[in-house]
Amino acid sequence: MKVNVLVDSSLWIEYFSKGPKTNRIAKIIQTADKERYRTPSIVLFEVYKKIKKDLNEQSANQAIAYIVDLTEIIGLDERIAVHAAEISIETGLSLADAIIKATAELTNSELKTMDKHFKGLKDAEVI
Repeated sequence: MKVNVLVDSSLWIEYFSKGPKTNRIAKIIQTADKERYRTPSIVLFEVYKKIKKDLNEQSANQAIAYIVDLTEIIGLDERIAVHAAEISIETGLSLADAIIKATAELTNSELKTMDKHFKGLKDAEVI
């Protein structure tokens, strides 16, 4: 059985910015499909903001279109919000990181990230 995957903002940003880990991340991203890959809507916010600020609006729009085309977008609902609050209380994760982790857990997805805040958490691979 194939595992669901949730790609964190940090990987998308590294990929679109062509950072030093782009080749390694490309192997994860280039296998993306809507059947297995999930993206919390807050990731769209983080990616758009960072890419627009660092590159330009056109690049930011292209990045968002790419993510939306390849992954299932998961909006914040009451179930995810409450679970994220519990995770934040338990782990000290920020609002966005707790929402990302809660979305991964509630969609039975393995979280792929470069964010060291997730190190040691269940079903989170820090690259």
